[in-house]
Parts: sequence; structure tokens; C-alpha cells
Amino acid sequence: MTPSRIASLAVLLACAVAVSACANTVRGAGKDIKGTVKAVEDTVE
Repeated sequence: MTPSRIASLAVLLACAVAVSACANTVRGAGKDIKGTVKAVEDTVE
């Protein structure tokens, strides 16, 4: 493999890791918001 091909693959791998980390963060934030909404609903009742 040429150095430029290795560099391209490294950048692609880094981007894939970054995107997967963002997906986990968004999923966690959704769970937190859902928990907050449930707590507010329980308090209102």
C-alpha cells in the first residue's frame, strides 16, 4: 500500500470512530430527556 492510501484509510477510520461516538452521545441524551419528562409527569400527577 502507498503512504497516501494508508493516510486515507486512517482518516476514514478516525471519521467512523467519531461518528459512532456521536451516535452514542445522542442516544444517551435521548434517554436523559425521556427520564426527565417522566419525572415531570410523575410530579404533576
